[in-house]
Amino acid sequence: MILEGQKSTLVRRFGFDDGLVNRVLGAAATRKMDDADFYAEYVEAETYSLEDSVLKTATRHCSQGAGIRAIVGDRFGYAHSNDLDASTLLSAAKTAGAISDQSGTLAVPALAAGKARDLYPLERSPLDGDVSSRVAMLDNIDRRARAADPRVKEVFANLTLEDKEVVVARLDGCLVTDRRPLCRLDVRVVVEDNARRESGRAGGGGRFSFDNFMVSYVGEENRWQYFVDEAVRKAIVALDARPAPAGVFPVVLGPGNPGILLHEAIGHGLEGDFNKKGTSAFSGRIGSQVASPECTVVDDGTLPGRRGSLNVDDEGTPTNCNVLIEDGILRGYLHDRMSARMMGVEPTGNGRRQSYAHSPMPRMTNTFMLAGSRDPEEIVQSVDYGIYAASFGGGQVEITSGKFVFSANEAYLIENGKITAPVRGATLIGNGPDVLTKVHMVGNDLEQDHGSGTCGKGSTTGSQLVPVGIGLPTICVEEMTVGGTAT
Repeated sequence: MILEGQKSTLVRRFGFDDGLVNRVLGAAATRKMDDADFYAEYVEAETYSLEDSVLKTATRHCSQGAGIRAIVGDRFGYAHSNDLDASTLLSAAKTAGAISDQSGTLAVPALAAGKARDLYPLERSPLDGDVSSRVAMLDNIDRRARAADPRVKEVFANLTLEDKEVVVARLDGCLVTDRRPLCRLDVRVVVEDNARRESGRAGGGGRFSFDNFMVSYVGEENRWQYFVDEAVRKAIVALDARPAPAGVFPVVLGPGNPGILLHEAIGHGLEGDFNKKGTSAFSGRIGSQVASPECTVVDDGTLPGRRGSLNVDDEGTPTNCNVLIEDGILRGYLHDRMSARMMGVEPTGNGRRQSYAHSPMPRMTNTFMLAGSRDPEEIVQSVDYGIYAASFGGGQVEITSGKFVFSANEAYLIENGKITAPVRGATLIGNGPDVLTKVHMVGNDLEQDHGSGTCGKGSTTGSQLVPVGIGLPTICVEEMTVGGTAT
């Protein structure tokens, strides 16, 4: 949540006040600047892992640090430190400010607290509670998975709990703090039958407390039970899968997880930095038809409790529901403050960073296609022969061209309008903008994923990982190249 009384938070968490923050920004702006910001974070986290019915690891760690960025045109200087001593921060600010070769001091206005918003209210930290409750849940996961089917031979589970508090101050006087809880549980099982071994995985989480894993979820008594049952189900399905056919077929993408294709093949191409440089397949196409009229795509960082949601981004800008593609027309890009200024638009609340050691850049939050009007059964029935992709394991995309390759970890044949045999080794190959133009049916069953997404993107300070959300209704792509394993 955005905390009341930001000034007291600075002292309590970081040992400095708004006066020091003001001096740090002033030190960065001793030369001519277009923008500058200060970001500090304090993180407490616990991780647990179970393997072979044994708790393998249990760790707890704390970290803190701050980063100062100074921007001149399309260049920036960035310095960071895990030492929050005043002299160190002032030195880092001067280092960041050295990006400018023009003299002139920019006055920093008095810092003013940002407006409060609370998308993930918590009565207590995700780390509160007895460690024994975490261990007991992992033990129950192991027991439930092994009891589900005698073919289950191995069970793995990983639990991560995090409580992060950040402070963002900007050269325009904005000061905001945000407390960001984050929990994630992942389950993987290995099954064996007639010397054939397959695995299945499931998991998720969000910006909530550990207790949320104990509430009812998708028809199960609680969330962790659903993840266990899904992991076992996927592994058993994989045992019966036949080699996937190869060729050009209609492809139906199921709801929820297949939104990763939308995220990777389309979403990255709509991030402002790529379009500012003109290196995206979508560059210069605002107002153009880039997709079927059936398609409306949004990035929404304001969904309560979702993994990709934020009260404010890592530059202090409130997140928004940004319409990227509306009825097939490209309406806008995702911006941080730097790309927005360079392109003459307002920032969209998508400036994100992995940690204080990284400078922010345009990133997605929760990206999904809005629901259409079609019944999912009608969509499947429209296909004589094709592929139904229920979930993906991963993929690659080339931003400039939009070309992608994705591997389906759960897929089925569609024969005579019915979902039939499971297949393995199905790889979807295509071009993001081209695929969007071939979407001719969109279901009324929009689902968000279960909250396990993490997105990687490179930068001058290294590849950055941030939590994201994805979603999709059932959609039918008229034709797509499928790389299969059938001979």
